[in-house]
Amino acid sequence: MGCAPSIHVSHSGVIYCRDSEESNSPHQTTTISQGTTTLHGLFVKTDAADSIPSVLAYQSRQPPPSAGPRRKERRESGGASARSRTPHCCSVEAETQTSSSSAKVSTTEVQVGPMRLTQYPIQVLLVFAKEDNQSNGFWWACDRAGYRCHIAWTPESALECFLDKHQEIIVIDHRNSKYFDAEDICRSIRATEPSEHAVILAVVPRISADQEETSVLPLLDAGFNRQFMENSSITACYNELVQIEHGEVRSQFKLRACNAVFTALDHCQEAVEITSEDHVIQYVNPAFERMMGYCKGELIGKELTELPKSDKNSADFLDNINTFIKKGKEWQGIYYARRKSGDSIQQHVKITPVVGQGGQIRHFVSLKRLHCTNENNKQLCKSHREDKYTGDNSQSESSSYKCKNRRKDSVDVKSITSQSSDAPSLQTRRYSSMARIHSMTIEAPITKVINIINAAQENSPITVAEALDRVLEILRTTELYSPQLGTKDEDPHTSDLVGGLMNDGLRRLSGNEYVFSKNMNLSHTHLPVPNTINDVPPCIAQLLDNEESWDFNIFELEAVTNKRPLVYLGLKVFARFGVSEFLNCSEATLRAWLQVIEANYHSSNSYHNSTHAADVLHATAFFLGKDRVKGSLDHLDEVAALIAATIHDVDHPGRTNSFLCNAGSELAVLYNDTAVLESHHTALAFQLTTKDSKYNIFKNIDRNRYRTLRQAIIDMVLATEMTKHFEHVNKFVNSINKPMASEETSPHSEGSNTDCTANIKNFPDNQTLIKRMMIKCADVANPCRPLELCIEWAGRISEEYFAQTDEEKRQGLPVVMPVFDRNTCSIPKSQISFIDYFITDMFDAWDAFAHLPVLMQHLANNYKHWKTLDDLKCKSLRLPSENNN
Repeated sequence: MGCAPSIHVSHSGVIYCRDSEESNSPHQTTTISQGTTTLHGLFVKTDAADSIPSVLAYQSRQPPPSAGPRRKERRESGGASARSRTPHCCSVEAETQTSSSSAKVSTTEVQVGPMRLTQYPIQVLLVFAKEDNQSNGFWWACDRAGYRCHIAWTPESALECFLDKHQEIIVIDHRNSKYFDAEDICRSIRATEPSEHAVILAVVPRISADQEETSVLPLLDAGFNRQFMENSSITACYNELVQIEHGEVRSQFKLRACNAVFTALDHCQEAVEITSEDHVIQYVNPAFERMMGYCKGELIGKELTELPKSDKNSADFLDNINTFIKKGKEWQGIYYARRKSGDSIQQHVKITPVVGQGGQIRHFVSLKRLHCTNENNKQLCKSHREDKYTGDNSQSESSSYKCKNRRKDSVDVKSITSQSSDAPSLQTRRYSSMARIHSMTIEAPITKVINIINAAQENSPITVAEALDRVLEILRTTELYSPQLGTKDEDPHTSDLVGGLMNDGLRRLSGNEYVFSKNMNLSHTHLPVPNTINDVPPCIAQLLDNEESWDFNIFELEAVTNKRPLVYLGLKVFARFGVSEFLNCSEATLRAWLQVIEANYHSSNSYHNSTHAADVLHATAFFLGKDRVKGSLDHLDEVAALIAATIHDVDHPGRTNSFLCNAGSELAVLYNDTAVLESHHTALAFQLTTKDSKYNIFKNIDRNRYRTLRQAIIDMVLATEMTKHFEHVNKFVNSINKPMASEETSPHSEGSNTDCTANIKNFPDNQTLIKRMMIKCADVANPCRPLELCIEWAGRISEEYFAQTDEEKRQGLPVVMPVFDRNTCSIPKSQISFIDYFITDMFDAWDAFAHLPVLMQHLANNYKHWKTLDDLKCKSLRLPSENNN
């Protein structure tokens, strides 16, 4: 190395300092200077005088008019001749800058979910064995696109440059294996960690017309993402690079942003677990590892079912959670988990479904934090705090002290009301309120309420904690919607009416039993039964012309049909709603079914007979014709509602559930004193329907549709049972009325009924609430009928209650409704109580949804009528002047 080095200056102003060509060393250390920057690299001694670094990086360059001068310019600036290359050449880049005017350094804003990211100019690495038109085409394409381009001539320099710059796009020459193996270069780059987000393009030779195109699979197996058919056109190269940028590169850029999200998850204090749709664990963060005692390697890839479970969660509870989240709904509540050590801990858990490929739920994200109530949880909480404050002993001690001195327990509600002599000791010996409800596997929203109460108890004074204990005891009951009537100064009409309708029975023991016999074949006055809806007597047809009106007089139809209005009205209404077409049954089958159902209504009942069933069917059909109701329900819902209205009181004995339970009747025993009559109506209706194919209206529908229809019918008939009256009304108000009112009053809402009904149709639970409310209103719509009809219905129901009271007295049974003594009862007062307690709120809610001004006007007029009679101390149903007329 005794010779002086030679110095060459390129046209771009970069100085290459190189040892003398006479040097005997094949590899010499060279310093490349540009301004104040000095870079070091290994050069290869060649015979030519234009030896250059193996990797070049150019920011901008003005394209010459032809390829020939372009090559010459590159050589003058240090471009290496292919014939002088050896496979051992390697160096770091030397940046040149010929002009700043054409440089395109710009950033792009990219949105990834809620994150806004900045994408910097793309970097491209060209790996070619020699300079030619194709390498120049990509070079100038990068310049046009504003990319930063680097070029490498050997496999070693290509790998070194990629590890230094992490280029987003790599173009490798795959046209000739004479100089290097392109697939080996690709594999070596793919073996590095940064290559996960790189797009590698293979330049393949152009095929002739007589050649068959080769498979792309070997390239994909080697790690290439795409192939580019040889084309030296700058536009073709530019188009290819731009497509890659807006496709794979942009996608990889977004994926790289996930590193920030995972960093946040790794450092957050809440335990995070992500599972697949099949509950295979895909990710847990360090907080989860600390809480559960596992390490990631023991969890990731395992199904949740493989991990030990706490036996404190009931199977039904777990099934409920799974059903909830599978529907795409978020679930949160209290859950027991088992740590690796075997300890059970209690957690606040929030599970959120995440939609992925194909629009399906692909992940479940669970956020978990400890609920410090038992010793295991407290110890774990303390451990977490100590980990957090390891550098501050005083703070750790303070935290531990607070945990130890937090109020843990509260007084048992039973002890609060007792007058025991050891009451003062209750302050020191208190039972945990949460411990008393551990056995309750209730879900939100009641779970949220209980959690809030328990959290409030933790630091509350003893008097507040005791009051909250009483609240928790109340929340344990299932009758959360049933009002509690007072025992003093209460209107006896209201007390008796509510008690008789809302209790299944007084459960008083009696030696008497009441068993009514089912009248399966009641005799009726003979009247020709129509073969079709068009084949009815003219007097009946004339009445039915008005059946779509709310003021339709059902008693006139009862009179002209000899107490068989259900068949005739049923044929007309069912034809209007296309029931036969939906069920795929003939009109003759439907007619025979209506006959069988009507024959099993007791004509001897003054109220619960087929006229009442026809009245409820008429009201249901009227409601189904209202725009918002019609838009909220499907055809299946309409058919189910009409059938439910028809059968809802079939074989009613004219006695209440309370009477049957007190009498120990056959049905009360069969149905365990629970919804006795409603259960019987549905069960008998389906038995009668499926007994004979002549009147089996369900025989031609498929099994799945039949099950859906059957469940809808059963649900609606059971909703007519009065013990859950307030629950149904409250759920309707909270789930339908209030959200609807919010939408209508929102400044962004157009007040469209279409939007409202579309939202309801998206939630089957809301459709169920509407159907329940509809049949309930239809069942007790008497106070909303025209006055003449309202008075008639009031007299009929009163007579039926009078008859029950008479029989209770005769048999020595408890008298369920003492006010309904025919000698002392005030019918106007009983109607006022019924309207005040059951009707007003329910029809206000139903009117707010369905818009029923006619009904509400009738209700107001009828209530005024009953109040006038009550003020006059009348026990009759009409004013004296009306009676005289």
